[in-house]
Amino acid sequence: MFTRCSSAIVFAVLVVLFCTRPLLAMDRSEAAFNSLLYQVQFVWLIKPSKQIEQDYRALTLEPMELKLARVERIKSELQQFWGSLGIPTNATNMKDSKNLLQQALSLEPISKDYLATSNKIRYLLWLDQKGNWSELEFNSWLKQGDKHSLVPEINRRLKGLGDLIEYNLLSTLFDANVKNAVRLFQQRHGLKIDGIIGPETLRWINIKPVKRAELLAINFINKTRYLASIEPVFLIVNIPAFELELIDNGQVALQSRVIVGKPYRQTPLLISRISNLVINPSWRVPRSLLIRDLLPKVREDGGYIQARNFNVFDNQGQMVSKTAQEWQDLAHGRFPYRLVQQPGEGNTLGRYKFYFENKYSVYLHDTADKELFDESNRALSSGCIRIENVEGLANWMASNLVTDKQTWVEMQAERQKTQWFTLNQSLPIHLVYWTAWVDKWGAAQFRNDIYQRNSALNLALANMSP
Repeated sequence: MFTRCSSAIVFAVLVVLFCTRPLLAMDRSEAAFNSLLYQVQFVWLIKPSKQIEQDYRALTLEPMELKLARVERIKSELQQFWGSLGIPTNATNMKDSKNLLQQALSLEPISKDYLATSNKIRYLLWLDQKGNWSELEFNSWLKQGDKHSLVPEINRRLKGLGDLIEYNLLSTLFDANVKNAVRLFQQRHGLKIDGIIGPETLRWINIKPVKRAELLAINFINKTRYLASIEPVFLIVNIPAFELELIDNGQVALQSRVIVGKPYRQTPLLISRISNLVINPSWRVPRSLLIRDLLPKVREDGGYIQARNFNVFDNQGQMVSKTAQEWQDLAHGRFPYRLVQQPGEGNTLGRYKFYFENKYSVYLHDTADKELFDESNRALSSGCIRIENVEGLANWMASNLVTDKQTWVEMQAERQKTQWFTLNQSLPIHLVYWTAWVDKWGAAQFRNDIYQRNSALNLALANMSP
């Protein structure tokens, strides 16, 4: 089987040859071949093959006559490739065009970030062959003021990736300039921004450019085909990025950091519609969380139930009252009761809850633990999504979707009474999983694969493509 690894060297050499050619004024045919060339790069990163390598060689090295002889087959392969993955193009509208450049451009994915992503991928493939990218190892953490023999190589990589502008080739000093570059690098990778190279930052520094290109290609396809048929107004949560966006007719109306499920209590990928907004929600503790999280605390302190404002009910729905010692003793057994936390300042769900139907019993909500939003790794919940800018989202929904606005106004001073609000129109919500993208400033963003889904996605895309 012809794999990505076995073709990487030959393919990347062709990238170097193409990217280092003298820049000449290109006619429309040459521009058309370049458009096809960059699309072929996407195909190779998703599903490498000898045929794709031959296509790339033809588009980079062969004379114009041979390119023209191959172009119809290459166009057909690309149209089939994008179509099989559900990526929208304008190919159908240009099928009768005699203009080669128009035909090539019509095959490109309809996406505002395609060109930026394609350019970044092309650069990363070139960078992969420009210098050695072997595994760097050291036992200590590197910070400003330290000297280490690997600092020049780290500088070279940070400069190549765009985080460092200039550096002294011979200096082994980790100076303020290096620290600032490391901070920028950490920001682009969703890491703790401290300017210190620890194990996690070093792991990302060791990621080869060709792997980065692959991540961008895979996630671009996943994102583009997902957004192709999405509604004009929607809420989207990118789980590994720990981010929420409210999109209103193509514009970002609101952004927020979020907390998502732990790796062993994952937030599911789903599509639903927010139908209700709740002020001062009570919290009915799921049995699984009661056993795993709350009962251990009650075993330590029987007063935990009263201190956290829980009501306890038996199987008949009758409220049960016991002493702290009795609760502590019962927590060591089967504990045949259910807990409901009352609304208030210390309620786990906070001030607001956003309900949407799903089989996983997850929802969006506020939280009393605001300090957790400052963590770089915010996979900390039991599956539900906690929103930092919860007031902003609630107010937007109150202005645009809540039916009973008078009651909404009256409830603003209330902290103990629960009130459900019906929306005049449900709000679509999408929980997605994208670990790499090119942002609006042209910077490549990467995030940890917190649920280990990238490999499965890569395999799925490879199996879908022709």
